[in-house]
Amino acid sequence: MPLIFGNEGTEYTIAKVNGNDDTRRHLEEMGFVQDGKCTLVSSIGGNIIVNVKNVRVALSRQLAQKIIVQA
Repeated sequence: MPLIFGNEGTEYTIAKVNGNDDTRRHLEEMGFVQDGKCTLVSSIGGNIIVNVKNVRVALSRQLAQKIIVQA
């Protein structure tokens, strides 16, 4: 499921990062890599805050839709 549909406080495994090459590279540089772990901290107005590699990152709804996760 896309990360935007996740539950707050839940840790997810990143199954896939979608998007064009630049988008995937940008997300991978922030720590969103396949088989990596991330925790959804909060979701406000469609934008989300995610804890990935012990760093909190704010993502727009558009970017969060490109990150496919599984519980």
